Amino acid sequence: MAEVVCLCNEVLDEDLREYLDTHPIDSIEELRDQASICNKCMQCQELVEGEIYLARVRRQRAAGQF
Repeated sequence: MAEVVCLCNEVLDEDLREYLDTHPIDSIEELRDQASICNKCMQCQELVEGEIYLARVRRQRAAGQF
């Protein structure tokens, strides 16, 4: 079941993962700049940074770099 990552914007973890898997985001700052997923409330920073890291690892594995 999906969980809410960001309460301010009601972003679900599944939606965030899907976005990160299709966009090469490497930091929470890039996410703020490129998407309306984050509005700098900082409440979910650790969760979002963790998802960004996991998405980067998935992209590297898919490219055969890991």
